[in-house]
Parts: sequence; structure tokens; C-alpha cells
Amino acid sequence: MRRLTDRLSAARRDDRGFTLIELLIVIIILGVLAAIVVFSVRGITDKGATSACKTSKATVATAYEAFVASQPNPNTAPAASVKLVTSLDPDWLHDDLDGEAIGNVTVDNTTTVADVDAATC
Repeated sequence: MRRLTDRLSAARRDDRGFTLIELLIVIIILGVLAAIVVFSVRGITDKGATSACKTSKATVATAYEAFVASQPNPNTAPAASVKLVTSLDPDWLHDDLDGEAIGNVTVDNTTTVADVDAATC
């Protein structure tokens, strides 16, 4: 009996490392997990861009409401004539929107509140 135990102990000492098949299986499993993560993250970033666009549109709408409320005659500032960069940007919006994209609209000196409101996200 003692001889059998000695042989098993010697065999265990000589068995060091992984076989090639074991390493290949681990690499395949890691590749499958990485592919699942990549496809999951792609959908998250698309949703993030849409949410950012909707938030920017809501921010412009709120700034426009504040701008209209500050006017002596609120009926004199229709959304089609209020320009973002010249009218809202200095006082009512904290970020410089010049050159930014809100949906399919790129903000410049001619962009109005109505243009942003009609933008698609």
C-alpha cells in the first residue's frame, strides 16, 4: 500500500501546468464572453446619444421659456426668430452651444429655437 501512495505522490509532483486543450478552452470561453459584452455595450451607447439629444432639446426649451418670461411683452419673441447663440447662449444657457450637434441640427449663428425643437433625435 505504501508503494502505491509513493507512486501517486510522484505522479502528482511531475504533473505541472495546463494542457494545450485546457488553455484553448479557456481562451474560447473568454472570447465568447468578450463578444457578448461588446454587443451589449453597443446598444447602451446608442441609448445614451438619444437621451443626450432629448436632454439638450429640453434644456433649450427651458431657456427659451425663461427668455420669453424676461421680455416686457412675451408675445414679441416667437421661437422661429430667437437665435440660440446670440439670444439664449450668453444669459440663459450655461454651455457654449456654437458648433454643437443637437440631433440632426448643428448649432451656429443662424440656428433658432424652432430649429432645435424640430430636430430629430
